[in-house]
Amino acid sequence: MPILRLRVTGNRDAVDAIMATLNSVDELERVEEVDDEMPTLRDDSTSLELPDDLGASVYRIEIETPHRKTIDRVHDIIEMTSRNLDAAVEFVDRF
Repeated sequence: MPILRLRVTGNRDAVDAIMATLNSVDELERVEEVDDEMPTLRDDSTSLELPDDLGASVYRIEIETPHRKTIDRVHDIIEMTSRNLDAAVEFVDRF
């Protein structure tokens, strides 16, 4: 089955809205937010967790469907939804 993987950079509300939009698509087998296996840490420990470092978060989402045609349609839906929510989306082959 084709799997579409994406990273969403934005706030939690934007990710929740994208997930809700994806869950409304009937042809999808699975829509799942995937945990980051290795949290991103800065090399400079003096600035770790300072307000300047606490920007938008990155969320990972996997979408699975039995049809390639549906993945192409979902790709377009995600781009339009993220643009309306002021979130950045990156489509990747693997996390």
